[in-house]
Amino acid sequence: MRAVSAQTKAESLIEALPWLTRFHGATVVIKYGGNAMTDESLKAGFAEDVVFLQHAGLRPVVVHGGGPQISSALAKLGIESTFTAGLRVTTPEAMEVVRMVLVGQVNRDIVGLVNRHGPFAVGMSGEDAHLFTAVRKHAIVDGEPVDIGQVGEIIKVEPGAVRALIDNGRIPVVSSVARGDDGQVYNVNADTAAAALAVALEAQKLIVLTDVEGLYANWPDDTDVIDQLGADELETLLPTLSSGMVPKMEACLAAVQGGVPQAHVLDGRVPHSLLLEIFTNEGIGTMVVP
Repeated sequence: MRAVSAQTKAESLIEALPWLTRFHGATVVIKYGGNAMTDESLKAGFAEDVVFLQHAGLRPVVVHGGGPQISSALAKLGIESTFTAGLRVTTPEAMEVVRMVLVGQVNRDIVGLVNRHGPFAVGMSGEDAHLFTAVRKHAIVDGEPVDIGQVGEIIKVEPGAVRALIDNGRIPVVSSVARGDDGQVYNVNADTAAAALAVALEAQKLIVLTDVEGLYANWPDDTDVIDQLGADELETLLPTLSSGMVPKMEACLAAVQGGVPQAHVLDGRVPHSLLLEIFTNEGIGTMVVP
């Protein structure tokens, strides 16, 4: 039995060889969120995966949100949390909490988990070194723009500080908060932030971890996952998707249209889903290509 087990492990390692060769030195931007961010064993597994990628010669960059943690903190402080057209209405009072949770809590948690394995992760905010510059984003309700407070849309990325960290052998961990030229601080969607950073870094892959297996072909009638689709096909599908999948698939579309060769949506609830996608022949989830 031991010999069979050892042989299986050896075969798995050999299967990874062409992918190790192909992606050696490649920058991979990973959007981290959802269930994988709240389950303790999945959190630890995510940190292991990211460090594995680093040791395997890839250059991982993590971009994270923190919706559940923000909602919990707002509730504890008695601040009402409302949504318009799927976007969190962010008053100045709420923005203080968003910034505190994303930069001071979630970011530090991820950095701490990764750094259990060595001096790799460095936390930063989208405000740092003007990484993300945003303008106020309005929700569209019945065709009309509605002000939802300090919610931003990224208009500029200056990736120099992230590049410097990568070149120094570090793993940047970026929270999705942005500055505005108007002096405001903005809460930005982590999916779109990850896509914008992937384009700016000329990454080889964008990987979006979520709470579903991938993009379903005909949800909710069946649960067959689309393995791969092109940008034109995805653009046609977008109006038919559920509200939760739209920002994730829009991020994938923006990435490949901006020059990223591959964008993926993976189920972050699957242990070591990152490694399964990158280093196995079958891969998992849905891949979007130009």
